[in-house]
Amino acid sequence: MEQTNTTEKNTTIEKKLRSIYSLELHELKEWLGENGEKPFRAEQIYDWLYKKRITSFEDMSNLSKGLREKLELHFQITTLNTIIQQTSADGTIKFLFELQDGYSIETVLMRHDYGNSICVTTQVGCRIGCTFCASTLGGLKRHLEAGEIVAQVVKVQQALDVTDERVDSVVIMGIGEPFDNYENMLAFLKIINHDKALNIGARHITVSTSGIVPKIYQFADENTQINFAISLHAPNTELRSRLMPINKAYKLDDLMKAVRYYIDKTGRRISFEYGLFGNVNDSIEHAEELAELLKGLKCHVNLIPVNYVPERDYVRTPKDKIFAFEKTLKKRGINVTIRREQGHDIDAACGQLRAKERKEETR
Repeated sequence: MEQTNTTEKNTTIEKKLRSIYSLELHELKEWLGENGEKPFRAEQIYDWLYKKRITSFEDMSNLSKGLREKLELHFQITTLNTIIQQTSADGTIKFLFELQDGYSIETVLMRHDYGNSICVTTQVGCRIGCTFCASTLGGLKRHLEAGEIVAQVVKVQQALDVTDERVDSVVIMGIGEPFDNYENMLAFLKIINHDKALNIGARHITVSTSGIVPKIYQFADENTQINFAISLHAPNTELRSRLMPINKAYKLDDLMKAVRYYIDKTGRRISFEYGLFGNVNDSIEHAEELAELLKGLKCHVNLIPVNYVPERDYVRTPKDKIFAFEKTLKKRGINVTIRREQGHDIDAACGQLRAKERKEETR
């Protein structure tokens, strides 16, 4: 009986342990002070976590045994188990990671001329319900803790350490809707940006939303230097509602008002992600309508040739139509680029690898 109680107690304690990666530096200093330790130790702990990238409190050799035991009792260093690692011919690497509760998430490393970029996940699954996206299959299971998002960057950085490379930029465009997990997302941004942590510059970080309008206003008021993108995918509210059910809650007109507020408040350019789906949203008429919608805005359009997802009934727009769409926007004065295809020979679409390998999560 004693054995059973102890096991139950240990399990309960383990479940309650917060990821130490979730703590901003000032929070860690406060915790240390409240627990009878010197606040300056926080910078030493950050150095172990983010510069030396150790995976055990026991390795923090310049901390007292007592402090290491306190850390062990109250926190965990979040570890991610690599289930699958796919490598594309173009150098893109897609990781399927298992979390400590058994759920899985995806993280992608993309190699560019300007450096290494990673795309991180903010939720296990997604409740937004975009009809073209594999991430929504099975719905939302739970939010990720800030430290579980940070751990994705740390894990990929550890892989890059072998070749003396670094993560140069981060995009928050993986599984989940970042603004649906706003507080954890914001903490993640502050942690990876901090010079004592991963020191990834704000202008090298991009966060994307499908259009949770109240959070766009809130994010504008944060007044960060972080890049901001909207998943738009349609030039009118009727088509957008068909592709993205969130448009029924936050209409396109309201979204565009929030966009104008963001630009006026921050003075920063906004990006619009526009996936091209064959014979759905890719006609010259759609391009003309999109140009009219965005006229006068300080913005940039990313045209995305979509990756085929077996569970979704959409096909890729032919190249000639993609170029015609781009040309129409340019002619109307819209700043536009076609996103370079990466990982086309692996399960590159968001949520696709998880859907294939973890069917029990995505039914």
